[in-house]
Amino acid sequence: MSVERPQAPGRAIRVMPFPSRRFMIGNDPLHPPDAEPSLMGMPQPADRWTADLVRSLPDDGQRYELIGGTLVVTPAPVPRHQQVVAALYLLLHEWLRDHARLQVLFSPADIALGEDEILQPDLFVYQGESGAPLMTWRDITRLELVIEVASPSTAHYDLQLKRRRYQRGRVPEYWIVDAETRQVERWRPGDETPEVLREGLNWQPEDGGPTHELDLGKFFRELMGESEDG
Repeated sequence: MSVERPQAPGRAIRVMPFPSRRFMIGNDPLHPPDAEPSLMGMPQPADRWTADLVRSLPDDGQRYELIGGTLVVTPAPVPRHQQVVAALYLLLHEWLRDHARLQVLFSPADIALGEDEILQPDLFVYQGESGAPLMTWRDITRLELVIEVASPSTAHYDLQLKRRRYQRGRVPEYWIVDAETRQVERWRPGDETPEVLREGLNWQPEDGGPTHELDLGKFFRELMGESEDG
């Protein structure tokens, strides 16, 4: 049984504790792995979510993340969310064009940072081998930057569950980008409160290189199709 939080239209998020009897995907009941091992791909009884169990769920177009033993299910995002993700991806791709080891990608993904988990951040910068293509998700063992684009229904999990995981994984920077309030919350591993940025943002990769500057006011105005003096 899923637990639903207050949501914005088209962006409901569900946290699915491992059930003792059965669980639901949409309106379809699925049996736990001890009842349907062929369906779940789990021949032995289990009482908790695992990454392999989550990977065996039917592909229903939703995003499944396993974080600290909690399964978080997010439906397809609204167009505005994806527009923000696309704009940030293009920006980071340009910033990292000449960087030998850092690359930017977006979810769907299947990342684990040393735990039995599936992490699917909206955007992430990872360290790779210089000039080598990324062949499997297992090749990503370190993230340099993680970005989540906020929406009303995901804000709690971005700020709490996900933020704590990335801090625990010593990800140098974690950003929560909110297009509605036109601000960015920046978290670092030891932070108890975020740095809230509304005018500008500077970012320098931990391994060096140039400092990149982002005019947040201009970024959000262009995103919203507003004129410079609007």
